[in-house]
Amino acid sequence: MQYSKPMIDLILELRRRAPSSLKPGIKLANPEVLNELISHYPDSKDNVTRALIKELLMMAGDTWLQRLNAPKVPDQPASRSQVKVYRGQVSLNTVPSPDYTSNHAQPQHKTRIYRGQVIYD
Repeated sequence: MQYSKPMIDLILELRRRAPSSLKPGIKLANPEVLNELISHYPDSKDNVTRALIKELLMMAGDTWLQRLNAPKVPDQPASRSQVKVYRGQVSLNTVPSPDYTSNHAQPQHKTRIYRGQVIYD
């Protein structure tokens, strides 16, 4: 997608206003930046941020604005994505969600490792 100058300005303003946990994903180099802003829109409490996201999606086209107004589909609990940034390189890792319904035996005591030795509390 080609970004115009006003769209770039809005993305930079949204990055400035975003919480620190979302800043790695809100970059011009990220091809999924509009999808991340759509997922952040319902959770945002700041009306200015919500208005900026809506204005950016109006500039991007009608299909993006329809995605914003579409009902949210619940995520699959089987796996989730995690964005990691290391020395400027962004990587997307899929991390399996913990399965709390399985009957795996949980240890009855807390174990720690100190200098290579297992310590039972």
